[in-house]
This record gives sequence, structure tokens and C-alpha cells, in this order.
Amino acid sequence: MKLHIDKSESEFLNKAIAHWEKDGLLNNDQAEKLRTSYEIKGFDWMRLAKYSFWIALICGGASFAFFIVNDAVVNWLKQLYYTPDVVISIGSGIIAALFFYFGQRRERLMPEKIFSNEAIVFTGILFTACCIAYLGKTFDNGSGNFPLLFLVSVFVYGFLAWRMQSRLIWLFALVSLGSWFGTATGYQTHWADYFLGMNYPLRFVLFGAVLVAATHILRDRKWFSYFWEHTYVVGLLYLFLSLWLLSIFGNYGNIDNWMHIHQISLFYWGLISATVTGGFLFYGLKTNDAIAREFGITFLIILIYTKYFEYFWDHTNKTVFFAILAGSFWLIGRKAEKIWNLKSSHANRASETNTNA
Repeated sequence: MKLHIDKSESEFLNKAIAHWEKDGLLNNDQAEKLRTSYEIKGFDWMRLAKYSFWIALICGGASFAFFIVNDAVVNWLKQLYYTPDVVISIGSGIIAALFFYFGQRRERLMPEKIFSNEAIVFTGILFTACCIAYLGKTFDNGSGNFPLLFLVSVFVYGFLAWRMQSRLIWLFALVSLGSWFGTATGYQTHWADYFLGMNYPLRFVLFGAVLVAATHILRDRKWFSYFWEHTYVVGLLYLFLSLWLLSIFGNYGNIDNWMHIHQISLFYWGLISATVTGGFLFYGLKTNDAIAREFGITFLIILIYTKYFEYFWDHTNKTVFFAILAGSFWLIGRKAEKIWNLKSSHANRASETNTNA
């Protein structure tokens, strides 16, 4: 049975086999046998399966939405209007438990069906959210303190993720944690523009920084190691997206106030964001932290081009504007190509050294 690989992987193996054949490590028959042991896969069926299941979930949600706006269904729902919230909550919880049970069972019996298993777990997550929402309605005393529901979700999803060893559920726990933080700070100030003098982007800069710091503190804990990488990535997303928004809006909590200022007056927020982003890039390069390095370079480029559009769009001839843009991307591509070729040559040199040794 032949191994199906990508075109880039095939090119790498062809070069390696040719190098070994040249150095006499393989004879012609062995080299040819290796070359015929694999073939380029014609289509990425794994990616198609992944996107198909996610699209199926989205279309299923749309189908359900159109179903419930049907006149006959609306009339039926009106008859169920007085169904106790606690009954809906319990019913949703039971359905969620069933989806989690079948999802985990399928993972044991059919571990190769990754995306269909995740789709079942994802459906269980949605019903869990419904269960928590209606549980909140059951005990609602009119205070409007719905951030507590997000906090409950954090513990529920966190426990389920730990119990089922599911990174997908853990991601929802982290999303719920961010939702709780944002709504709780808003609730404490009666939804004013500022919390302790901070607008939402600035608050989430601190939130992302704390989450990233926590991932490093807990990195060596056995129970956390399975979720470490996903937590680190989500923490950096919170941090860098907030820094990017902060570079655009500054610490303005009201969009009307922001509309009346000149963007150049917020340059120092851009400098702060660039400094933090560059710091992570430097840290990633020095410590070989691929996640920090990739986030650093990606968001530094995004930040630079955001500032370029902010400062030069209204004051530059569009022909010149896009010519500069094209030239800059060409330079980035050329530099990236050189770095890639340099790494490839280093890898080949190391391979030759090991072979000679």
C-alpha cells in the first residue's frame, strides 16, 4: 500500500533519496523502490471532511432557524410558551449529556473519524449552553447579573474538558472566561464606557497578558499539560487582538468621541502595541518559541499595514499608495524566501555532516 503525501513532502523525499543515492547510501534499486512507495495525493480529503462537517453544522443551525420561524411552528411554540424554564434546562442538559456520551464513545471506537466526532461534541456544547441559559432564567431575580451564567459556563466546560480530555470543550471554557470578564466589568460599572479608567480593548490587553502569564506558570502541571498549547494560543489571541484594537481606538470608550479625533494623536498606542508585539517576536526567536514568534511577526505586519492605511489613505495618490503596498509585500516575500532557502541549506548541510560522520 502506497503512502499518500502532499506535493511539498514528495519534493522533500525526492531530494533526500537523490542525496542518499549520490552518496552511495542507497543503490539504484533501493532508491527506485523508495520512490515508488509513495505518491502525491490528488486531493486533501481530510480538509474537505473538516470543512464539510463545520458547514453542515452551520447549515443545520440555519435550517433550525428557518424551521422555528415557520407559522405553524411559531403557533406551536406559543402553546409551549409557559413550559417551565427549569424543564427546558433539564431537557437540554439531558440532550447534551447524550451527545457527549455518544461523542466520547465514537472517539474510542472510531478515533479516525476526527471531525464527525468533534461535530457531535460541538452539538453537545450548544445544548450545554442552552441548559445553562435556561437555568439562569429559572433563578433570575431581575438583577440582570447574567455574567454569572458565563462564570458558571467556565466551570462546567472546564470540568467537562478535563473529564473528557477534550480540547474543543476547553476552548469554549476559555471563550466563556473572556465573555465573563467582559460582561462582569461592564455590569460592575452599569455598562459605562470605562472600568477603572479602561475601555474594553485595554481591559482585554490586561486579561490576555494575565492568561498568557498563567499558561507559563502552570506549564509544568500534569493536569494542565494537555491543554497548555491551546490556552497559550487563545491567551495570545486575546492579547494581540486587543492591542491591535487599542492601536486604532486608543482608550476611547465611546465611538462618537473617537470619530472626532485625528488618528495621528493615537500614535503612542501604536508604539506600545508594536513594542509588545516586537518583544514577543524577539522572545520567540531567542527561546525558539514558535507560537510567540509566529504571533509576533503576524501581528507586527498587521499593525504596520493598519497604520499605513490610517495615516496615508486620505493623503496619498491611490496609484502611489498601492504601488508602495505592492513593493512592500514583494520585499517581504523576497525576504521570507531567502530565510526559507537559508534554513533549507542549513538542514542539507547538517544532513551531509551527519552522513560523513
